[in-house]
Amino acid sequence: MYLDALYRYPVKGLSAEPLMHAELKALGYFPGDRLFALENGPSGFDPEAPTHQPKIKFLMLMKNDALAKLQSRYDDGTGILTIKLDGQIGVQACLLEPSGRESVEAYLSNYIQSDIRGALRLLTAPEGFRFTDSKSGFISLVNLSSVKSLAQRLDAYLDPLRFRANIYIDQAAPWSEIDWPGREMRLGEARLEILKMTDRCAATGVEPGTGIRNMDVVQALHKNFEHNDCGVYARVISGGRVALGDTLELL
Repeated sequence: MYLDALYRYPVKGLSAEPLMHAELKALGYFPGDRLFALENGPSGFDPEAPTHQPKIKFLMLMKNDALAKLQSRYDDGTGILTIKLDGQIGVQACLLEPSGRESVEAYLSNYIQSDIRGALRLLTAPEGFRFTDSKSGFISLVNLSSVKSLAQRLDAYLDPLRFRANIYIDQAAPWSEIDWPGREMRLGEARLEILKMTDRCAATGVEPGTGIRNMDVVQALHKNFEHNDCGVYARVISGGRVALGDTLELL
């Protein structure tokens, strides 16, 4: 088994950013992942006492298909977020400044329109917190062999990015990850503890890049495999560098 791809998602619901390597920290989240979220009407989130909030309180692909048409990039050094639509810059602003956040909020409010429940507000994750879908969402992994297995049942191409994982591994047996929760693994220089399977929602039905809802992945999982899981969540118990091509060893 080896590490085939790495991705982060700086803004919850917006596009993936590929990485060549990442430095994982013990008990930490995936670097640069889910740092920001767009509150869709008042969510009750308190940055002084942050607690996990249901994803329905934010803009997200399960409800807001059109987000998948946007291409976004976040620059850690400058704090600048660039959002493009059809290759053209729609907004480019610094998320470290109130005026920059307001520019992004205004652009997405106009872009989403009918899906807005209240004022959009771009939230920044406090130190030690991230806007993950699950309370256990420290690091997410997907087995590409399982994705290929599902695609064969569907007789259609299934883009692995529908599952929005941080780490994609290859050369594992299809669905072998079902037996991973409770076990530890070594990946590159890091050591992970597998916490649980990742149950999937309607967000996986949206095609990355087009925003077209053209597939019922959850139903296909139930019909063909009698569950709605694809991938696992893990906790970093010993930090270190992970990079494309690194081997993965179950301990």
